[in-house]
Amino acid sequence: MKTILITGAGGDVGTHLRRELAGRYRLRLSDVKPLRPLARGETFVRGDVRKMTDMLRATKGVDAIVHLGAWSVEGDWETILAANIAGTYNVFEAARRNGVKRILYPSSNHAVGFYRRDETIDHRVYPKPDSRYGVSKVFGEALGSLYADKYGMEVFNMRIGNVASAPADKRRLSIWLSPRDLAQLVSIGIEHPDIRFEVVYGISGNKRAWYDNSNAHRLGYRPQDDSEPWAAEKLAAHRDHPDARVERYQGGTFVGAEFGGDPSRPPPKRPGATRKPARPAGKKRAGKTAGRRK
Repeated sequence: MKTILITGAGGDVGTHLRRELAGRYRLRLSDVKPLRPLARGETFVRGDVRKMTDMLRATKGVDAIVHLGAWSVEGDWETILAANIAGTYNVFEAARRNGVKRILYPSSNHAVGFYRRDETIDHRVYPKPDSRYGVSKVFGEALGSLYADKYGMEVFNMRIGNVASAPADKRRLSIWLSPRDLAQLVSIGIEHPDIRFEVVYGISGNKRAWYDNSNAHRLGYRPQDDSEPWAAEKLAAHRDHPDARVERYQGGTFVGAEFGGDPSRPPPKRPGATRKPARPAGKKRAGKTAGRRK
């Protein structure tokens, strides 16, 4: 049984993966705070992605890494730089030093968020990030390309939409990813023998998708879920955002947000703030995973 490291395992995405992958792999969980209780087959290594020493310890002796650890919404440059850019470098470089060949990098729909909603895009489009957060995800994909070509690592990039039990609104009808479809995609990233450097979209088989996910299908992905059963409810509840860009572009509120990712929710505090941040549903502090991808 393979040992899989999940960084940022305490977030919503990591929690879904723990449940869905239970029994298939030995799971080594890493986060900035201890996770309790641990299920059978799980171990915990405390680690902050911003610290190379932590990542060297966490990545030692694993077969693959699912790197969820990140600041998961828009933020100021210093926060994004430390958690998402330096943190991602630390994970890739620690993996290289420890001889770990395969990394699954959960990128984001926000790496391409400034494409219009009336466009259908595939894995070959040029990045059009909608935020500093999106820029950090483009960086992670580019870093993965470097490590694949220069060091022979095997990198599976998943431009994740929104992981949740059900789509939350009209926009997420297009980008929703069910937990079991997430687990299927992750298993492909771990097990497929021919991964060198791939980009796929992390969405279910949504009728309203903005993405041509043929590259994922080429690798064997067969999503079991579709957001359409929630369409009537979410469309009836929808009200257009006052910023026309939010309705025009795939990135939604991220195209206009400065801090906090979603202007309708309280912005989280930067790491090291003296007051504990009010954590919007599914959001994580730096060093932890993106929660429900927006």
